[in-house]
Amino acid sequence: MKLIDRIKNMLLNPKTEWEIIEPEQTDSKTLTLTYLLPLALIPAIASFIGFGLIGQNVMGMHIGSFGFGIRQSLTSLISTILGAFLTAYVIDYLATNFGAQKNFNQAFKLVTYSYTPMLVAGILFIIPSLSILVTIAGLYGLYLLYIGLQPLMKCTDDKKTSYFVVSIIAVIVVYAVLGAIFGAIFLRF
Repeated sequence: MKLIDRIKNMLLNPKTEWEIIEPEQTDSKTLTLTYLLPLALIPAIASFIGFGLIGQNVMGMHIGSFGFGIRQSLTSLISTILGAFLTAYVIDYLATNFGAQKNFNQAFKLVTYSYTPMLVAGILFIIPSLSILVTIAGLYGLYLLYIGLQPLMKCTDDKKTSYFVVSIIAVIVVYAVLGAIFGAIFLRF
């Protein structure tokens, strides 16, 4: 399926699209190179432009520099790709606890396609003050993850909500650790 069609269908018809995605035999490497990476470049490039070239004014002070833009861009790209793998690992690891099918490729498809709204909205990083809208788009991505759990991971309806909640809590912990590591690394540059 073409990239643009998949993006459009994930955003506008996600329930139908999950049913189409479920039987696809796409490994994580192919999905990363053909879908996740192209979409992850949107917020990465927009972050560089917004934080590195344009900047923003906060209480009368201009914040932004070329170096800051590069750090934001790299952090965005690396954390998106690494975060997708870690999130998929967590969802796959927890699968049997909730009567779901343990299958990393299915978990990776679930996570990658759930990132779609947040990554597309990442274009708004060009204007840093609009970055809150990217977070709102990320909430829609959580909804996509929720409705994709049953078709992709084969969890039962009665355990879907608890599987989702526990997965999100585990992912928040993983992202907090990841954020601390990135913060420590990039503060030195």
